[in-house]
Amino acid sequence: MTEKISHVLEGVSETLLMTLYVRAHESQRPDAMLKDDKAVEMVHQLAGDFSRLRMQRHDEIAVIMRMRKFDKHAHDFLAQSPNGIVVHIGCGLDTRFERVDNGQVEWFDLDMPDVIKLRQKLIKNECSRYHTLATSVFDEGWISEVSQYKPRPFLFMAEGVLPYFEETNVKVLFLKLRECFLGSEMVCDAHTPFVIRADNLQQAYAKIKARLHWSIKNGRDVESWGEGIRLLDEWNYYDDEEPRLKAYRWAGRIPAIAKSSGVFHYRLG
Repeated sequence: MTEKISHVLEGVSETLLMTLYVRAHESQRPDAMLKDDKAVEMVHQLAGDFSRLRMQRHDEIAVIMRMRKFDKHAHDFLAQSPNGIVVHIGCGLDTRFERVDNGQVEWFDLDMPDVIKLRQKLIKNECSRYHTLATSVFDEGWISEVSQYKPRPFLFMAEGVLPYFEETNVKVLFLKLRECFLGSEMVCDAHTPFVIRADNLQQAYAKIKARLHWSIKNGRDVESWGEGIRLLDEWNYYDDEEPRLKAYRWAGRIPAIAKSSGVFHYRLG
């Protein structure tokens, strides 16, 4: 029997195990919205009890829909800019590069050192266009390494990451990216204050130490942070006629819920 790979992840880093489990579980469905066989393999390779990280069914569906939307943003960006640069902030154990690689993109997966170390044990990627950055996104040292690819177009993606930080930190990040990568794009998810409170309560029962902080009332809130930051488009979970959401469709008729969480696409400068 192959020895399981042990890991010690805490706080925000631990949440990557939740999304990994969701991808693996979804991938084994005959009607899977997203296929990620590597996620199934990683769940079998990792030591630990994943059952304690299980989400409610509607939350699992939402996570998969969100992943699918981020994949589409990456595909759309590379369709317009085939030789573009993508920086995946808080990549965790996601395999988005493998899902969207067009043969030209220069790709950076960025996460904390403990996450990248675990990632390198599980995901062997020897493509010369693929890079990892073992650092906090708020440590500006990584910017010089990525900046060498200017003036090629840049897309920054932050899925399931920024809400875990205070608004002050998120704002500083947006402004720094606008300063260093003028005209770049940012795709991130965000929630209303109501969702933040509800999710933190749920996480407390799940014994996950990470807590959410940053919230917005609508996508245009971020535009006030600095000149030239512009919301290009936004997507909310009930915008799609997803059959798997049929049992929860009633919630989409309540405005406070329908627009409570979404994926937001910005131009920075």
